[in-house]
Amino acid sequence: MSIDTATPAGGSSPLPAGQPARQPSPSAVTKADIAKAGATRRRNAAKWKLIVGTVCTLLVIIPIILAQVLPLPDANFQDLSARRLPPFTDGHLFGTDQLGRDLLSRVLHGGQVSLTIGLLAVLVSGAIGIILGAAAGYFGGWVDTVVSRLLEAQMSLPLLMMLLLVVALFGPSIPVITFVIAIAQWPEVARLTRSMVLVEREKPYVSAARILGLHRIQILIQHIIPNVIKQATLVVLLLLAQAVLLESALSFLGAGPQRPFATWGRIISDGQDYITTSWWMVTLPGLVIVLMVVGVNLLGDGLRDRPRRKKKGA
Repeated sequence: MSIDTATPAGGSSPLPAGQPARQPSPSAVTKADIAKAGATRRRNAAKWKLIVGTVCTLLVIIPIILAQVLPLPDANFQDLSARRLPPFTDGHLFGTDQLGRDLLSRVLHGGQVSLTIGLLAVLVSGAIGIILGAAAGYFGGWVDTVVSRLLEAQMSLPLLMMLLLVVALFGPSIPVITFVIAIAQWPEVARLTRSMVLVEREKPYVSAARILGLHRIQILIQHIIPNVIKQATLVVLLLLAQAVLLESALSFLGAGPQRPFATWGRIISDGQDYITTSWWMVTLPGLVIVLMVVGVNLLGDGLRDRPRRKKKGA
């Protein structure tokens, strides 16, 4: 009489007597490897953002800075016999507009006006936002209440309509437009600065400074603001692209700097009537704006996502 031996599922032969069951081998990929791979991907992504953003930004900024020394015709010189020439015609790299003016020269000289307004606007808005946000976060009380209500009131208003109203009241001059864009952008800097100062004021070094007898304003200026200025500066950099777009939108609507200033928005506005027959008059200036905005945004994102280096001995 024979006894059948049970065979394991899958047709495998039974284990010899006395031999322990084989344990599954551990995976060669550990959690540390996964975390390291994720950190590497983030580091590489930040690196490429920095590279692409820097290249795109420099492709726009360098020609604009060198516009005065480049061999280009005067931006306001009119040649009615050379109206609406396509790109790469008779030495006109971007072609000409409806009055025979060199489009590349107008784009570069107009970029000087647009970037000047954008840079001044973000500097003013950054200064206002950092000062008010730091004061609201550190002092609290009625200071925080007043600043917070101002933030809420301004952010509830339609941005472009508010800008058009102020420009209509005070005139479309460069100082007015710069100040208007700065006032429109300071809430974003103030909100971030306030939140970071709320965290910083609870740290031990602030308590130590108070014990040493430092004045509250001295603590805020010498110790807290230097620790938050780097993150706030990144937001100011990202606001540069928004400032350029706002200036271009105002100029496109006729509320920007008046003639003879050639801004990006005005160049596009002048060429919109010829978009079906002379596409370059709108497309090429628009591509320059896109390249500038994308470059600045990628540069700011790359600086923000860049991994922080650990200090020695930390």
